[in-house]
Amino acid sequence: MSQGLTTIERNANFRVGELDRVMHDGEMLVFVEVRYRTPGTFGDGADSIDWKKRQRLVRAAEAWLQRHPEHRDRSCRFDVVDAHGDPASPALRWIRSAFRADEI
Repeated sequence: MSQGLTTIERNANFRVGELDRVMHDGEMLVFVEVRYRTPGTFGDGADSIDWKKRQRLVRAAEAWLQRHPEHRDRSCRFDVVDAHGDPASPALRWIRSAFRADEI
């Protein structure tokens, strides 16, 4: 599931939200949200990330950067992993640059 990225931290919790994965792709810092939807529900996992959820992810990323100032000068992006199908072995679709912090 790593798409060649290296994990820095998993399940980083903050008062403002949680980051499923913090990774780096070369010099790029990547905040990854993993979303699962059961078959037959409305839309896929990526569709469930509305404006409010994006806002919480951006705030959690800001909190993470405050906690880790050594990374504050890196470029950042937000990826989404859309998991669907069999819960025991879901199919994964990695969406690079799913949204931008400046769109919030």
